[in-house]
Amino acid sequence: MSVPARLLLVEDEPAQREVLVYNLTADGHEVITADNGEDALLLVEEERPDLVILDWMLPRLSGIEVCRRLKMRPETRAIPIVMLSARGEEGDRVRGLETGADDYVVKPFSVAELLARVRVQLRRVRPSTVGAVLEVGDLVLDAESHRVHRAGVAVKLAPTEYRLLSAFMERAGRVWTREALLDRVWGRDIYVDARTVDVHVGRLRKALTEAGGDDPIRTVRGTGYSLG
Repeated sequence: MSVPARLLLVEDEPAQREVLVYNLTADGHEVITADNGEDALLLVEEERPDLVILDWMLPRLSGIEVCRRLKMRPETRAIPIVMLSARGEEGDRVRGLETGADDYVVKPFSVAELLARVRVQLRRVRPSTVGAVLEVGDLVLDAESHRVHRAGVAVKLAPTEYRLLSAFMERAGRVWTREALLDRVWGRDIYVDARTVDVHVGRLRKALTEAGGDDPIRTVRGTGYSLG
């Protein structure tokens, strides 16, 4: 029911890339790939992934430079980066982390360990994709059981309204544009008119206030919507 997390895997070794794509996809994620640093930067701009898995040694532009540039830009600074490297010396780890990597995994590594580290990072930025319980005010969303309660009362939501609420609760206080909600809730590969967002937000509001209580969703004129 939740929209899968979108991961960018930047790895220039085809065999390694294939293994990681298979396992990350099996773990429930959407995976896009690049095999060099320049393409990685372009894909981050175009796709805005939830997380980047980045090899240090890459053609055209090194992973450490890609990491540095992404962490310098305000619009991409918050995207978690898990760096992969055969460089296991303490100085290399420190350099990777100081450049902005959120985690550093030394090759060779177990796929299970990498998946666990990815989940840890996603728990910060996309908690609904890893079965977390979200709480905002009197709203509680259990992403594992797909149940929602408000002030202790169960709220019945259709799948689209559930995904909308997940997005709102993951980023309480953020003002979401209609375009950003379309991307997060419906996905980039599906064409949906922006006015459809208004319809589903209306349905979500009705469901959340059916048992009483104020409307927790705020309309930001000319922009979109925000929770709380």
